[in-house]
Amino acid sequence: MDHRILARLRCPICGEPLAEATAGTTRALRCPRGHSFDTARQGYVNLLAGRAPHSGDSAEMVAARADFLAAGHYDTVAAALAAAGRVAAGDPYPLVVEPGAGTGHYLAAVLAALPDAAGLALDVSKPALRRAARAHPRAAAALADTWQRLPLADRSVRVLLNVFAPRNGAEFHRVLDPAGALLVVTPAGDHLGELVEALDLLRVDPAKADRVADSLGAHFVEESADEHRARLALTRAEVTTLVGMGPSAWHADPDRLAARIAALPEPTPVTLAVRLGTHRPR
Repeated sequence: MDHRILARLRCPICGEPLAEATAGTTRALRCPRGHSFDTARQGYVNLLAGRAPHSGDSAEMVAARADFLAAGHYDTVAAALAAAGRVAAGDPYPLVVEPGAGTGHYLAAVLAALPDAAGLALDVSKPALRRAARAHPRAAAALADTWQRLPLADRSVRVLLNVFAPRNGAEFHRVLDPAGALLVVTPAGDHLGELVEALDLLRVDPAKADRVADSLGAHFVEESADEHRARLALTRAEVTTLVGMGPSAWHADPDRLAARIAALPEPTPVTLAVRLGTHRPR
């Protein structure tokens, strides 16, 4: 693991620094109090202090999502984050962290734009972390419950990424450098509008921006916000993957949804519309 990442990790049980330890073929991170955390063969380290609240995305969901992102459909989002990351990362050797990173696709895009940075992906999905650990040469990955205390030192992160993911405002504030930035991507009102109408998906909450502000307002000030848009042309298989990446996957009747997707034209035109907010610590 990159020494810049390791130096900023903390034991999720006692908060002490972690160091690499090897016993035979087993690699682990261990703190001075003896708490030990194994590194999986696939490269990620398990930094859970207890049991995970849930298992996260399945291997099938992760594979479909990785293929969808690799096809470039959300490159507009990745490019916007990379540009914002370049502005935010003033530290000579910044640490970029993405809680809820999934496969690490967006973290890798930001690291590619910051040649001196190191990155850490946090998630509860083991299949996602297997990919995140290989997403970029300067990235590491850890199994962690991002609703609990993050396994990071105070003020140790220069750029935090929050892309279509839950927001733990208090912990984000604790680990972020006072000069750092939290980059938050949320759907705009007409995001995937064509699919919302045709497939009867969940609509974007009109008060989404207000809810984001409420979740972060005690700890952050939004410095700027921009909207980023693109027109996509998706196959029915890609539409199925895209729907599975969002909240509608948990609420729609699978058979009814499949029938509606089968009735779509191929390719189906879809609007990508997201809001990228840059937040600074109070």
